[in-house]
Amino acid sequence: MDDSETGFNLKVVLVSFKQCLNEKEEVLLDHYITSWKGLVRFLSSLGSIFSFISKDVVSKLQIMERLRSGPQGEHYSSLQSMVAYEVGHQLVDLEHRSHHPNSGCRTVLRLHRALHWLQLFLEGLRTSPEDARTSTLCTDSYNASLAAYHPWVVRRAVAVAFCTLPTRKVFLEAMNVGTTEQAVEMLGEALPFIEQVYGVSQKLYAEHSLLDLP
Repeated sequence: MDDSETGFNLKVVLVSFKQCLNEKEEVLLDHYITSWKGLVRFLSSLGSIFSFISKDVVSKLQIMERLRSGPQGEHYSSLQSMVAYEVGHQLVDLEHRSHHPNSGCRTVLRLHRALHWLQLFLEGLRTSPEDARTSTLCTDSYNASLAAYHPWVVRRAVAVAFCTLPTRKVFLEAMNVGTTEQAVEMLGEALPFIEQVYGVSQKLYAEHSLLDLP
């Protein structure tokens, strides 16, 4: 499939995460939202199999866009400024969801967890042999990230859905960067950008004890 025809290229999406960090290693939320939209487009191109994740991500992105364009939007220019603002003004539900169910901190935390799953899965695709079962790769990535935050019913449904995943070759071709070998090479070059954004976000949330927001 030709890139010019589809207008989509996963390398462009992954490299866009490089723009999420400024020279101070602040996570710029406008770029973060845009990069996530590209990842949603990739997931959607694979059919409805990942809709349980992409639908939730889309709703979270909409919340962040409303906060960014709202009256306090200046405080949502970066992840660091958002955390400082919401924590400083007690706009985060730390123990129970109550007055601030859609705080920016909680919303980005859900995106952060989903990003970890996708990062692990793409890394699994990159390093696995040609005959690797994508259902196993995706399940292992899910169990190491999102599963801990989902009830048993959801985990069970996800496990069943993963059994219908396309082959590793189909996933790599869907990235629209050329051959499967070129896709693997691209992932090696581009995934570090996601890993860096994830690492900076993880450290910030850990410093403020925000990793387990309800």
